[in-house]
Amino acid sequence: MSQCKSVLFLAALFSLLITLSITPTYAQDVFSETDLLSEDDEMLFQEIPSVYSASKYEQKVSKAPASISIVTADEIQKYGYRTFSEIISSLKGFYATSDRNFGYVGARGFGLPSDYNTRLLLLIDGHRSNDNIYQSFGSAGTFPVDIDNIERLEVVRGPSSSLYGTSAFFGVINVITKRGRDLEGTNITSSYGSNDSYKTRVSYGNRFKNDLEVFLSGSFYDSQGDDRFYSKEFDSPATNNGIYENNDEEQTKNLLATISYKDFTLQGSYVYSDKDLPTASYDTLFNHPASSTNERIAYLDLKYDHTFDNQLNVVSRLGYNYYRYTGDYPYDYPPVTINKDYTKGQSWLAELELSKTLWTDHRVTLGAEFKDNFEQLQTNYDTDIYVNSNETSYRWAVFLQDEYSITDTLTLNAGIRFDSYSTFGETLNPRGALIYKPFDKTAIKLLYGRAFRAPNAYELDYHDLNNTTAPSENLQAEELETLELVFEQYLNQNLRTELNFFYTSIDDILSLVTRDDGLLQNQNTGKVKSYGTEVQIEGKWESGYQGRISYSWQETKSKTTNTRLTNSPEHMVKINLIAPLWSNTFFAGIETQYMSNRKTTLGGNVGDYVVTNLTLFSKNTLIEGLDLSASVYNVFDEKYFDPGSEEHTQNGIEQEGLTFRIKAGLSF
Repeated sequence: MSQCKSVLFLAALFSLLITLSITPTYAQDVFSETDLLSEDDEMLFQEIPSVYSASKYEQKVSKAPASISIVTADEIQKYGYRTFSEIISSLKGFYATSDRNFGYVGARGFGLPSDYNTRLLLLIDGHRSNDNIYQSFGSAGTFPVDIDNIERLEVVRGPSSSLYGTSAFFGVINVITKRGRDLEGTNITSSYGSNDSYKTRVSYGNRFKNDLEVFLSGSFYDSQGDDRFYSKEFDSPATNNGIYENNDEEQTKNLLATISYKDFTLQGSYVYSDKDLPTASYDTLFNHPASSTNERIAYLDLKYDHTFDNQLNVVSRLGYNYYRYTGDYPYDYPPVTINKDYTKGQSWLAELELSKTLWTDHRVTLGAEFKDNFEQLQTNYDTDIYVNSNETSYRWAVFLQDEYSITDTLTLNAGIRFDSYSTFGETLNPRGALIYKPFDKTAIKLLYGRAFRAPNAYELDYHDLNNTTAPSENLQAEELETLELVFEQYLNQNLRTELNFFYTSIDDILSLVTRDDGLLQNQNTGKVKSYGTEVQIEGKWESGYQGRISYSWQETKSKTTNTRLTNSPEHMVKINLIAPLWSNTFFAGIETQYMSNRKTTLGGNVGDYVVTNLTLFSKNTLIEGLDLSASVYNVFDEKYFDPGSEEHTQNGIEQEGLTFRIKAGLSF
């Protein structure tokens, strides 16, 4: 009951703020010429009036061929976000789950357990960051960038394979990192929180008079985790009464370096993560200290970006990605033996993009890509070798996009991309958007897009040499089609509303099935339909108040069985509010999230829940350059669960209760 009261309280508070903000405008005609939204007004409201990731060039959000969300560094600080999962789960239509080892992101009702985020594309300053084994990225400890090094996050909803190819299925997320000019000095930040968790980060950035710009950052995080993690499915004397003790530790190291000189930018990142497993997944020994996973992720990216006198913009990049995963899984054969799962992937990527305005009303973009996966190693062994695969693959692609301003109020954005894979063949994916702006404050978008997810190396090549799993045969890409209608309305310079209706159809979903001969095999089997609506109102005031309320409803079902997918909530409500408490230096960040119940993999459901987080943030209060914050997460200690996946015995995996963090940062 207390959780419901918190939702009602925040909703009432935010509604009051909205009412107070629009009351002085009642005497004006909403669509009068004096009240039309100017470009300066949009900058006042959003602070970031344009988005890059929707079309691969800067454009106003209202003209972007998608529904867009932008999260700024200021919001990350004031809401006390610790991980990418916490950021993305605050946005309409998205949700994050955890199996106490990896983090997963769901979108518009599609978030199959153990999906490994393969149906979202992650970019770091435009560099593709999904690995070349699972096509995945980590949304918790193995996220490629320290959260405090994010300048802004651009989230583009819907299919974007016409520009980005594989994995741009449900959306594209582009992380824009901080530059030297954003720091102009040194910053040292430390934090301490529940479960004996501490983190230290040191960053340096500067822009020099000779056009050289440098940003360097390194961080270290260590947490003992939950020292008594309970699973009722193991509640017996033989398995320590279901209590997994002192085996939830996590340690992460993160390095980021960006060096820019004129039109060239060189960027590199390295992540080391080690995580103990408290869930006894894959039928391993319960409460055994050897159960753990280790990941190392790195990339290098050299980018050239130049606009010539004739306004031709040329962007080219050469990138390298590295991924290594090791899993230690204890079994009692007997004797107790550690089974090792090991993968290693390396690839290089070349991209070229040309963009220019032609005939005054066409913005044309032409691009090409080539990627060489020159190492895709997968092994599993203990006393015997069960998996031993070391393959290579490549792909190439070309794409074309045109933004055509038909009239001053009507724009057509259309594009198409052709991809050729050495593993499964070719695929062609178009996108079209008709954007109508009858008034400066109104945008209506009709969006259509197709996208694909190519079968990854794990699905293609991971099979047991002891004849329990069969090699995959003739796997094809998953295919998605989406039709969406978006209404965007600026009420004044403080308030913006958005209403979305969408329908999505997915064919040839890849899944592991049992054949007639008893062998497991990856096959194209699933078909899914999804439709729903999202509504949001967000506001920003010069006084420092800022917030948003969103509601999402989605119906995501299997076409074959006409049943809801696992880990697919029907309803989600998000409430976010930043309130200045004193002058422009002391703020409160409050967020409340509601999620309805979800079907689990093993049958049954996990219940609905409401979680509220509170952060107090102080900037330059005591001394210049000192930032202080104190956060309480899951304020009302809500007990809630996320669905387990096929490798878990648990039907639902309990999530964190009431926790805290205190944080201090000094810039000089």
